[in-house]
Order: sequence, then structure tokens, then C-alpha cells
Amino acid sequence: MLRHLDYPPIWLLAALGLVWAETLLAPQVVPMAWAQKFGTGLVVVAIALFAAAAWEFWRARSTIIPHQTPQRLITGGIFALSRNPIYLADVVLLAGLSLRWGAVSGVLLAPVLVFVLQRRFIAGEEARIRASFGQAAEQYFHRTRRWL
Repeated sequence: MLRHLDYPPIWLLAALGLVWAETLLAPQVVPMAWAQKFGTGLVVVAIALFAAAAWEFWRARSTIIPHQTPQRLITGGIFALSRNPIYLADVVLLAGLSLRWGAVSGVLLAPVLVFVLQRRFIAGEEARIRASFGQAAEQYFHRTRRWL
């Protein structure tokens, strides 16, 4: 049962749920207007990253599902800047909504989410990509950073 719930959006929603609980149980720690505006900007960046990555998956006709092996090695578009733009979008969205909501816990949870995504998803995905695409994957990994 838990295997069916082991997807990045579930981890993101869990982190956002903790942040939202903080907003209900504790006073706003970051009530400044500039923090909310910056948070809004981060949310917009996260949506743009997500859309750009989804577009590249669609163009390549490859799977976007984390536990599956992609049919193509995507190295163009947003993937030329980051090997994991969707995971980057998840972390940026967590930080952005946390600032919007005036909750500091999300900013503290962001590195935890990075760790979880790295261990539970990225390591396995990179292994499958190496196995499927060999030297082309190694060259891509060498020239493109994992996060940013």
C-alpha cells in the first residue's frame, strides 16, 4: 500500500500539510509583505519549471512517472539547466508557499525534501538512465548539474 503512495507529489503534499498546520497552530513568523511577494515569485518560478519540464517530456514522448524508465534521454530545454527541474520545482514551491503563508517551517523543511527526493527518487532514476542510455547519460550528467 505504501509503495503506491511513494511519489514526489505525496512527499510535497505532506510537507505542505505540515506547513499549513503551522499556520493554523502558530502565529505567522514571517508576516512581512516583502516575504509574501517573494514567496509569490517563487511559486510562479515553480509553476514555470514544472510546465517547462512537462513540455519537454511531452515533446519527447517519454514517461514523467518517477519509478519508470524513460523512453528517451531528455537533455534540451529546461533539462539543459537542471537534470531535475520538477524536483527543483517541488522544493521551490514548498519554500514559496511557506513564505506566502508566513510559515518558517517550510523553509526549514525544504532541505529535508531535497534529501528525501535525492534518496528516494533521484538515485534510482539516475541508475535507470545510466543503464538505458550508457555513455550519453554519463556525458549529460557530467555537463548538467543535478539541481541548478
